[in-house]
Amino acid sequence: MTPRPESSGSHPEQPAEQRPAEPPASARGKKPAAAEETSGKGGAKKGAGKKSTAKKGASKKGRAKKARAVRVPASGTDPEAGRLAPPEAELAVSPALGTADRERLLDGTHHAPHTVLGGHPVPGGVAFRVFKPYALAVTVVSGGLTVELHDDGSGFFSALLPLREVPAYRLLVAYEGTVREVEDAYRLLPSLGELDLHLIGEGRHEELWTALGAHPMTHQGVVGTRFAVWAPNARGVRVAGGFNFWDGTGHPMRSLGSSGVWELFLPGVGEGELYKFDITRPDGSRTLRADPMARRTEVPPATSSIVTSSRYAWGDAEWLERRAQAPAHEAPLSVYEVHLPSWRPGLTYRQLADQLPAYVKDLGFTHVELMPVAEHPFGGSWGYQVTGFYAPTARLGTPDDFRYLVDALHRAGIGVLTDWVPAHFPRDEWALAEFDGRPLYEHADPLRAAHPDWGTLEFDFGRREVRNFLVANAVYWCEEFHIDGLRVDAVASMLYLDYSREPGQWQPNERGGRENLDAVAFLQEMNATVYRRVPGVVTVAEESTAWDGVTRATHHEGPSGFGGLGFGLKWNMGWMHDSLEYMSHEPVHRRYHHHGMTFSMVYAYSENYVLPISHDEVVHGKRSLVSKMPGDWWQQRAGLRAYLGFMWAHPGKQLLFMGQEFAQGAEWSEQHGPDWWLLDPAYGAEADHRGVRDLVRDLNTVYGHTPALWQRDTEPAGFRWVAGDAAEDNVLAFLRYDRDGTPLLAVSHFAPVVRHDYLVGVPDDVPAWHEVLNTDAGRYGGGDVANPGPVKPEPQGRHGFPASVRLALPPLATVWLRPA
Repeated sequence: MTPRPESSGSHPEQPAEQRPAEPPASARGKKPAAAEETSGKGGAKKGAGKKSTAKKGASKKGRAKKARAVRVPASGTDPEAGRLAPPEAELAVSPALGTADRERLLDGTHHAPHTVLGGHPVPGGVAFRVFKPYALAVTVVSGGLTVELHDDGSGFFSALLPLREVPAYRLLVAYEGTVREVEDAYRLLPSLGELDLHLIGEGRHEELWTALGAHPMTHQGVVGTRFAVWAPNARGVRVAGGFNFWDGTGHPMRSLGSSGVWELFLPGVGEGELYKFDITRPDGSRTLRADPMARRTEVPPATSSIVTSSRYAWGDAEWLERRAQAPAHEAPLSVYEVHLPSWRPGLTYRQLADQLPAYVKDLGFTHVELMPVAEHPFGGSWGYQVTGFYAPTARLGTPDDFRYLVDALHRAGIGVLTDWVPAHFPRDEWALAEFDGRPLYEHADPLRAAHPDWGTLEFDFGRREVRNFLVANAVYWCEEFHIDGLRVDAVASMLYLDYSREPGQWQPNERGGRENLDAVAFLQEMNATVYRRVPGVVTVAEESTAWDGVTRATHHEGPSGFGGLGFGLKWNMGWMHDSLEYMSHEPVHRRYHHHGMTFSMVYAYSENYVLPISHDEVVHGKRSLVSKMPGDWWQQRAGLRAYLGFMWAHPGKQLLFMGQEFAQGAEWSEQHGPDWWLLDPAYGAEADHRGVRDLVRDLNTVYGHTPALWQRDTEPAGFRWVAGDAAEDNVLAFLRYDRDGTPLLAVSHFAPVVRHDYLVGVPDDVPAWHEVLNTDAGRYGGGDVANPGPVKPEPQGRHGFPASVRLALPPLATVWLRPA
């Protein structure tokens, strides 16, 4: 915040008869400026803002001050002439503000500045009152009427004109070295409608971003920007920005009743202007806050909000129509997780649009999942500590630049999911924490507000305005940026009152349980609203517990007595932990951990699952995916390829974090991103890494063309074990079925030996099988142990099936076979 300069006193007053009848010549014929006050255009006189109640030349009590001059043309057709009161009319009141209103405006604690500023009918005419700190003189101009107002000191100006009604008028404001012709913000009616205020009060404004925040618009024929903010505990709110030298003294907002919303329409303020809200707290102290609803921000570490509007023309209508044709759990969904700032460090949204869609399309992924793109102050948080919930991070460009990236992905046939973080927010003093001087977005109970793990604050999900803020935010990303789905972060931390808390640090709910009933209701409302408003969208829960009904419909009550949370998909954290633990063991020991690869099928159909190998698994000492595999470099790569083949065949959708698709050996770092140099042909081991990437491409290709692998992901009839107990052989075999009953046979072998003539049971109604994918293929870096030609069943029963096929199982490999 730019410090406010010391006061040098108000402009000396002169007796009315000694003042010029018109404003200085420099004021006449002046064109309207784009903003009322801008830097670099002559210095505004510093000092009018010091609080003072002294009034030189003040009129006697009960008598009005005379206006300096009234110039009316002799023509009887002048439109103002008919509105003039008789000159002999009794002037009953003084137009100057009283001491109480002056002090409240100077202190930033006035709830209704529009009731005392601007033009108002009073006994004897119309009183004009203007508050322009640092101004030397203010003149009212209306048609043929030009009146210089009396300087009341401390930036206040007034006059009582003998008019019958308030005319349309403008102001000429003289500062040191310049004069500006401006509209008077305080002559305008509220720019926020009654319906908006009603919905905000009810906590049901599903398009909240269209009401609150900063919106360039034309209001009552005047071009400017509407500012609106929810701050119910504030004693006063003012708008500060570059347009007023970061001194909001002269721009107090009005309180719109019990809604807690403050509003001000500022003429002449347009797109690109920086702003914040200057809030007077209940204790009288002041705080300068970024707009919670800001749709654009400065590049961190700068923290100002920016006035913006979108002019982007979308080109993805065909994609949006197509995505709604099938629900996500019945369609192919293979996700490439991306941290945009580090995927190719230094690229902007538009530069990413030139590279990311082509790369993802080439590898065959159906979707990308973007780690949080909402604005966040600390890059090391990866976006999971959000301060600008409605603004894509400015690090990579403007909001329309982000729209361009999403559009480019859609036009390439790639869906876009983004991580969304409604669980908590950081404590930065310029953001949401105690926004208006008291707990507002966070819970009032300190035990409920403080997140025990991350040093952040948890949202108060029971407060209707806070719930509205978040529900509307979910809708905002889907509607304004055409996002195809939201992966909701840290759901478990929201659902449980005792999450990471010891006894005595939490209180049971009204039912006596540990469930956060407010969070449950919020998640249900969010999911129901998003699915109702946005056809084809999907919500995904990162939920690590056994909560019942994460992906069940909200109106279907489960055994626990709760309706479902309403998500479309849920991350299968249990599968991820169990399978990675199995793979981390030496092959000779895996027989003792075989259940780690089979237990997921015990609960596979309790929810609609995603199998996630995410960024969380390749940082903070957990090692990259290939580095988790035991053995030498050949065995590590072979184990990774076998694991990916098993993952893509297992029921559930797939998610793979960037860099793992080409077996990056190092952990991910947000500072430098993936090690792309591993794919440089000049690098000696380039073929090893390129082979793994080629496998990922082929996995996605075969997966997309094989309905058995995705069409019945959530139906038990779509899966059948063949060999789930071959622990001694480190073998897992199962069948997947599409709706027509066409099978795919997947066999994974997690031992570093070749098993020739290995019998695998199969149905007897398939005359021959054809190998469609083998992770040991030479082009992937394997040993090329394969099953060429059709593999015909033998009448010898095996694994409970009437027939069997005799296969060569490559070392550390997964093989897929389909009916020939």
